[in-house]
Amino acid sequence: MAADARTTVTQQASARGETLKALSQMLGRNAAYLQQFVRRGCPRVLDPRDRRLLADHFGIDEGLLGGIAPVRPLRLPVLDIAASAGPGTLVDSEVIVGAGTVDRDLAQQLGLRAGRASILGVRGDSMAPGLLAGDQIVVDEADRTPRADGGIYVIRIDDAVLVKRVARHGGRLVVTSDNPATPPVGEGEVIVLGRVVWQMRRPR
Repeated sequence: MAADARTTVTQQASARGETLKALSQMLGRNAAYLQQFVRRGCPRVLDPRDRRLLADHFGIDEGLLGGIAPVRPLRLPVLDIAASAGPGTLVDSEVIVGAGTVDRDLAQQLGLRAGRASILGVRGDSMAPGLLAGDQIVVDEADRTPRADGGIYVIRIDDAVLVKRVARHGGRLVVTSDNPATPPVGEGEVIVLGRVVWQMRRPR
C-alpha cells in the first residue's frame, strides 16, 4: 500500500508538472519531505493531514495515497415508468428521471449489480399494507423468474406496468394483489421486469 502511495504521488506530481519540493512546501513541510517519502520510504506512511491535503490537491481518493478508500454507495437510476400498485398505468417508455443510492453493503447483501437494478415509485394501494403509494422500491432486474413460493415483482401486462405478487404454479404465472379489496388482475401476457428486493418509505 505504501509503495502504491509513493507511485501515486510521483505520477500525480509528474502529470501536473509539479515538483516534490513544491508539494512538500504546500503541506508546510520541509522541502525534502515528499522526496524522502518517495525515495526512502520515510515516513513509511503519510500523515493523515498531509494525505488529505494531497488528495484534495490532486482530486483523487485518499485511498490512493494509503488511506482507507471510502465505500461508495451503489448508484441506481430512478425510473419514471409509473409502476403502479393499482390498476396499472399506460406508459410509452422507460425514462430515467434521476439517480438514487443504496448502501454498498446492503447492495451486496441483496445481490444488486449496477446496470441491473433500478428504483421506482409506487402508486395505488393494491399492495397495501406492505407497499403504499409514495413508497420507493428497489427492483432487481436480474431476477425475473418467480418461484412457487412467490414474491413481489414489477410486471408488464400489455402496456400496464404493475407491482404485484407473482408465483409460478403448474408452469404458469399467478398474479395477485395483497389488498383483498382490489379487483383481480386482467388477462394478458405477463412479462416479469424484476423482483422487488427493498422498500424505502418516508416517515408518516
